[in-house]
Formats: sequence, C-alpha cells, structure tokens
Amino acid sequence: MLAAAAGASLGAASCSATPAPPSTPAPPESAPPRDHQPGVVTAPEDFATLLALDVTDGSALRRLAARAGLAQRAATVTIAVGASLFDDRFGLAGVRPRGLTAMPEFPNDVLDPAWCHGDLLVQIGATTADGADAVAHDLAGDGLRQRWRRDGFRAENARTRAGLPAARNLFGFREGAGNPDPRRSDLMDRLVWAGEGEPGWAVGGTYQVVRLIRLATELWDREPVIRQEAVIGRHRDDDTPLAGGPEDGSFGYASDPDGRITPLDAHIRRANPRTPATERNRILRRGYAYRQGEEKGLIFICFQRDVEAGFATVQRRLDGEALQRYVLPFGGGYYFVPPSPAALAALVPR
Repeated sequence: MLAAAAGASLGAASCSATPAPPSTPAPPESAPPRDHQPGVVTAPEDFATLLALDVTDGSALRRLAARAGLAQRAATVTIAVGASLFDDRFGLAGVRPRGLTAMPEFPNDVLDPAWCHGDLLVQIGATTADGADAVAHDLAGDGLRQRWRRDGFRAENARTRAGLPAARNLFGFREGAGNPDPRRSDLMDRLVWAGEGEPGWAVGGTYQVVRLIRLATELWDREPVIRQEAVIGRHRDDDTPLAGGPEDGSFGYASDPDGRITPLDAHIRRANPRTPATERNRILRRGYAYRQGEEKGLIFICFQRDVEAGFATVQRRLDGEALQRYVLPFGGGYYFVPPSPAALAALVPR
C-alpha cells in the first residue's frame, strides 16, 4: 500500500536540483544472493534507521564500506550513493549510474531541502531500535557529515498469507500487500536488479527511492472505515482488495470500468492499474512508520532497476488520487545501491 509515495505515499522550497505468483511456492530467503547487498530482497527488520551523509573526504568511502561489513553481524546494513557523489569533487562523473539523478519535486510535494538527497544513504535494519542506533553511531566517522536521519519501525511486522513481508502502517492498512515476490529471482532480475547499460561496477545493483511522508492521522481517523477502504482500495480488516480475491492474489479492474467497486481514484488502482502494459512499472516496496514528537509518518522505500519506468511513472499516476488529502511528502531522495560495499570502496583510488 502507499505504493509510490506522494500519494502513496501525504510550493515551498524544492529538493530538486534542477503479478502472478509462481506455480509452486518458493522457499523464504535466508540470505541475499552474494552479488547483491542485503536489505533489498531480504525480509525487513522490526526497526530501521536511514542516515543520509555528505562526503568531505573520498577515503571515507573505503572506511564506511569496511565498517559496514563488520556491522552486518549486528544489523542489516545497506549502503547507497546519491547523484551528488558523482560531481567534480572525487572524479567520479564518468562512472555515475546512468539513471541516477537528484529527486525532482512532484505535484503535491512540499519538499524541505534539509530533508532531501545526500552523497550517501545508509539503511540500517535491526531487531531493536537501540541496535539500529548503535550501528548508526559506529558507521559515522571522519570525512562524513550527517545530512538527515529518520528512525522507523514496522508495526505487526510479519508475513502475508502468501509468505511475503508486510506490516501495518499508521493508517491501519498493511504495507507490502501486492508487492512483487522478492523470492522469485526471475522477477527481481526483471524489475529490481540493474544490468545492461550500467557502468560495470553497478551491474547487480538497484535504484532506491526514499520518500519521507507526513500522515494526517487525526483527519484520517475521523473518516469512517468504509471511506478509508474506498480511498485505499482494500478492506482494512483482512487486506483483501475491494475488487475481490486474496490479499496477494492476481486480480484486475476490467469488470469494473466505472469504478463502482474500486473507485477510479483509489490508491491501489492508480498505483497499479493491473494491465499487461503496467507490469514493467512494478516496484519492490519496503516501508517503515515513524513518530517524531507529535508528527507521524511513513518512510517509503522502493527498489527498481529503472526509476523512470518504476517509481516516477507510478508517482505520476497517483496525481489526483483520493489519498492526497491525507499525506504530505517532504523529503527523501534518489539513490543507487551498489551490488556490494566493495564496489563502493573501489570507486575511489587509493
């Protein structure tokens, strides 16, 4: 749910610099493939810290990669790079991933530059909030300056009936319903892992989009459940689609062209119209809730092999959805997850 993040997500200053399941069940993953970082297809932990960093010394990349390897014993650490790392400072302009740009401002965004972008993004998953925090402190060091940080959690972090990771967001609906199955390597190769056309060091990585979204929970909670379900397109109690069928099953809208069952502006219908042409736009989502004082929100994360075909296309479809009234995107960024921390370390000459 909350599939792409503005509307899937809730003009001030801009951040911008300018499914069908397998025929037989696949076994749950125990570890990521050796040529991919953890934290993408592996099941999300109960707690996470996202740490955006700016690099002041190129050698810090090697130190961070080494520390991340050690930290994997206590947490799941995923390191990504932002477009700004490939400017003139470190001589990396010629090896920038081909689709990596600064995140633009979308309709209905109110982006705060202090909460956007970063040369690096470190995603830390752990079984406790204290564990994630400890790793975040261990990874900080000379040559790295914190740009922004957000801590999150997954309420009712479990699996769907089909065995896919899912959690309950602060609107009371399940995050992750309808996600492509991360256990299917053929699907991940098609939708998530970058390949042909990328610099050699980037093959096997993936593009990561992060959106920080405030949720108008008080306004939402005043709505009757039937209205909430119409806005989302799913039943709140069991997460099944209004269109019918199981929570993670294959369904469509061909028999409901006028939106009498699933409204035309329902979130899941806008995000994924479920046509053959929109199959290539699917993204792998990994969301966390957050509370910061009185503020409540969503850390929306998604992975794809092509941001334009994935998140950006989905986000444009969400313009005008019913959910826009209740969500406010204010930060985040576009990043690229190298296939391994070693690939990141090798970018900077010794």
